[in-house]
Amino acid sequence: MNRILIFAIACLLILPATAFGQTRARTTRSKATQKRPSSAQNSEVRNEGASRVAEQIKNLTRFVYLLGGVAKGIEQVDQAALRNEASPAAIDQNNRNKATVKSSLQNVREGLDQLEVYFRSTPELEQYYLKLAGSASGAATAEDQAAAGRFDQAGRTLLGVVNRLTDVLLAMR
Repeated sequence: MNRILIFAIACLLILPATAFGQTRARTTRSKATQKRPSSAQNSEVRNEGASRVAEQIKNLTRFVYLLGGVAKGIEQVDQAALRNEASPAAIDQNNRNKATVKSSLQNVREGLDQLEVYFRSTPELEQYYLKLAGSASGAATAEDQAAAGRFDQAGRTLLGVVNRLTDVLLAMR
């Protein structure tokens, strides 16, 4: 027992005295790090992101379906107008249809822009942003094609956007 006590006292004497001589308390500043969200929060955010992607897919497929019929009608009236077989009322309606399609494509592009911004600015969804990136530019391409009167090609471009969104949705599951 004496040996243990002597050994303990010797260890205390050997410790550097400077450790006890510190006059000012040192504190380390914590870096401004974000709290890591729990897995439940991650799951909720991922589900919200997936819901937004699914909503865009629904909107785009509905739009492409309707665009098919409208594009065919626009094309027929344009051809009839070239042959001077279309009535002025039909030409006016055709121009309104073209304007509506162009406006709708602009809305589609803006919705996809917002979706990309949401994914890019949400830390839990950043990993999926790379697959999503380019969707809005695909919609912008479709918008340009429609402005040039190539409505069928615009619809095909939007199908590519739907495919990209579907890939994102599959990666999120």
